[in-house]
Amino acid sequence: MEGPSAPGSTQTLCSLAALVTYPTGGEPTPDTVSLDRKQLHVVFGVGQVGRALATHLLAAGGTVRSVSLTRPPTLPDGIEWRCADANDHDAAENAATGAAVIYQCLNAPYTQWPQRFPALQQGVLNAAERCGALLVTLENLYGYGPTGGLAMTEALPLTATTVKGRTRAAMTQTLLDASEAGRVQIAIGRAADLFGAGVTQSALGDQVFAKAAAGKRADFIGNPDLLHTYSYVPDVAAGLAVLGTDDRAVGQVWHLPGPETVTTRQILDLIAAEVEHRVAIRSVPTWALGALGIVSPMLRGLAEMSYEFEQPFVMDTAKFDTTFGHFGTPLGAAVAATIASYLDPAVPTSARSGE
Repeated sequence: MEGPSAPGSTQTLCSLAALVTYPTGGEPTPDTVSLDRKQLHVVFGVGQVGRALATHLLAAGGTVRSVSLTRPPTLPDGIEWRCADANDHDAAENAATGAAVIYQCLNAPYTQWPQRFPALQQGVLNAAERCGALLVTLENLYGYGPTGGLAMTEALPLTATTVKGRTRAAMTQTLLDASEAGRVQIAIGRAADLFGAGVTQSALGDQVFAKAAAGKRADFIGNPDLLHTYSYVPDVAAGLAVLGTDDRAVGQVWHLPGPETVTTRQILDLIAAEVEHRVAIRSVPTWALGALGIVSPMLRGLAEMSYEFEQPFVMDTAKFDTTFGHFGTPLGAAVAATIASYLDPAVPTSARSGE
């Protein structure tokens, strides 16, 4: 097992927190990614991660193309956009023509995630195979299932029993099988619950950051006093760019960098300091999700994943950090930037959307 927190570890929660604390002085830092303009980077998806990744790649000097079914309302000058439905394999291949690297950042509606997501990934996978491109895929942590509070490392087996967890594990296996068969080169990057400017459909989005910025009570599922890893979208984008440009990443799974892991209540304290008022919280018990799910498909889908908020949910990024350097933004800076985006009327509502 990689990392110091494999199953069977007897570490305390305090030591788990120390494992994922943002590194300070004396630690190695990553080299600036500089891209070859002759290589085309194609990003499928223009939502909260896809848009940030395309922008990051462009800023690093890359030639970038974004692909989505509908044209995004905002996209930086210099990024080419093409329309394609990933379910249409020929259209996806045409949209990716010439790519050296393809990034899979598409997502499916949460209530239809298991039914629609595998086909979207398959379309992008086929495009990478046909174009001979490296495929970098963004994943979440659903495939692991409950860990009893132990930190998740890349070596942890995918043993989830939920519908979404089994779907994610099967999608991962599809990628690994294609790689082992020699049909495509892959790199898989995994992130935890997302937050950042423009991220609304997440545990901290509209229900926490937006409400705190508006002076309202925040809503949160489960126990806010447990350690919980949250991934900051700019860090996720930077991490995916590394996987697409560093040969050491090929053929492996990587936990993407991010801020230090603390409790959700500590994040609320940081938010309160930024908005300069106390942020009250209404904690929705996880058992209530099952009852509410009778009338709400969204809450029914959340109910099966409620274990994430009933035990410490810690993602160990040591493998990435020791290989590529420390990319994680300090949590205080990440929270401040996110709150600023909610308080800034210049940030359009259309920028706050999912993939």
